[in-house]
Amino acid sequence: MTTATASGRDRALPVEVKICGLTRERDAAHAVHVGASYVGAIMAGGPRLLTVDRARAVLGPRRHDVQRVVVFGDQHLDDVIVTVQTLDLDIAQLHGHCSVASIDTIRRKTGRMVWPVLRVAGTTLPVDAVALGAAAGAVVLDAHVVGQLGGTGVTLDWSGLRDAVEALRESVPGIRIILAGGLRPGNVIEAIRLLSPDVVDVSSGVESETGVKDSVLVEQFVAAARSAAGMQR
Repeated sequence: MTTATASGRDRALPVEVKICGLTRERDAAHAVHVGASYVGAIMAGGPRLLTVDRARAVLGPRRHDVQRVVVFGDQHLDDVIVTVQTLDLDIAQLHGHCSVASIDTIRRKTGRMVWPVLRVAGTTLPVDAVALGAAAGAVVLDAHVVGQLGGTGVTLDWSGLRDAVEALRESVPGIRIILAGGLRPGNVIEAIRLLSPDVVDVSSGVESETGVKDSVLVEQFVAAARSAAGMQR
């Protein structure tokens, strides 16, 4: 009996984890040590904002066992491209204005992946979800909060979004779904069960204070995400 979704994703495979909003080298190292597949830094404003030099120090050099992500806001496209090249990033996550053309340009000029963020309100996806997903091969689902680009801790309506997410998968076969928004160790299993994301993305849900990750919460989050393999509907 298969456990694949309509998109072909095998639900028995472990869901990957991204620890985002990192501001300290020790937190990034610990995230990798306990099994995170992605580590992320913020260059989109807010209390976790890092400079290029701090992002380089926190994320470290490119390596085979983890992918390094920077979250951008409304920076000029040329600045995004230069930062991706300067830091030799694996992925550029775009929280600000994003278009198919900007995704194509970043991918062409850097050879790196782009994760456009869909800011979700209610139980429907933005009208450009299919176009952006097809251009990038992946989308991040995060809560729409007026005046904030991310890291809000606001949870999405996972049950209400199931039909919309499955329709996106059918429209863009093979698309990777990265689920963000209010995740924490105590709710990530339910989120995975309902939406079957490829990656779960957490920041404030594993912090002891803003920008400071709690090592125990990080371990609990990674363990919970791993334990959810095969539980998705």
